[in-house]
Amino acid sequence: MDGSPAKGFAETSATAFDAEGQARPAPAVVLVEGSRFRVRSLRLAPGESTSLKSHMHRSEHWVVVEGTAEITIGVLTRLLVEGEAAHIPLGRPHRLENPGRLPVVLIAVDSGTYLADDDVIHHD
Repeated sequence: MDGSPAKGFAETSATAFDAEGQARPAPAVVLVEGSRFRVRSLRLAPGESTSLKSHMHRSEHWVVVEGTAEITIGVLTRLLVEGEAAHIPLGRPHRLENPGRLPVVLIAVDSGTYLADDDVIHHD
């Protein structure tokens, strides 16, 4: 490895909201993608959150690798610290928030029959 990004790296963006509710891009990086999976790295600054959403064709598995994340899956909300993970079943509403004072970084593994970004149902 020469330090350059691996083939298939791509910059994407998701929608995040700051502490005042203003929409702003949340940087996500696609690390690797296959026909039925995608692995992304997602970073949220302190006070940012993603919208409450669900997917009809994919499930997600989140692993926190830096910071503390507040996750909502369905009606349950809990904190995840570095090294902890959560599974988001197909069709379940979910949200990621950064309640801390440091950035939160997680690895998201999407799996399913359809992985395009238009497989999103927004709930707020």
